[in-house]
Amino acid sequence: MSTSEKSSISWAPRVPQALIARLYALDAQGIYDDELLDEVGWMLYHRCQSFRQAVEATRGLVHCPACRAEIVHRAQSDEILVCACGWQMPWREYFKTIQRQQLSGADPILAFFAEFVAAFPHAAQAREKMLLIDRLLHGFHYHLKYGPTRAAAVNLITGRYHEVIEFLDALTYGPGSTPGLPEARQEWRATVDATAGPWNDDRLRRT
Repeated sequence: MSTSEKSSISWAPRVPQALIARLYALDAQGIYDDELLDEVGWMLYHRCQSFRQAVEATRGLVHCPACRAEIVHRAQSDEILVCACGWQMPWREYFKTIQRQQLSGADPILAFFAEFVAAFPHAAQAREKMLLIDRLLHGFHYHLKYGPTRAAAVNLITGRYHEVIEFLDALTYGPGSTPGLPEARQEWRATVDATAGPWNDDRLRRT
């Protein structure tokens, strides 16, 4: 296998906004579309898995794309990742597949994504799946000093950050919405308004 063959590296894509919008529009009418729930849920599941593995890779642990074995490395630009199965690639080329893909974050968000990965495969009821999806989409990155700082949905849904925020704001809710969803949306909106400012203001002062 060529060391420069990036096609061997595959990260799960972010979920299209249209699928999420359709899911919430149906939910607002009290309609559970089992196929759509599974499609969205499993896409989010694989995206969370990719996110976690990408972060692990930047910290020195790559999962071989050929055999899934673990490759420990030092993240040096001239380092070659080598697996016992024969796969190899320069770290700098591997790292390029992660960059600009919304695949970075700290430990709190990794644990949050891990909770979804652990729970979703065992969700049997449509209502349970919808609640898990909604909780994931309305989660936040956390900072030890500032608490919640950045909406996690930008790592999960297509679009730039402000586009994702606007999209979540515009999701459909109605009399048939799963109990708890409208309240979760209000809490999410309040958190966006209350916490993003201090975090961003402090970062600007330090630049």
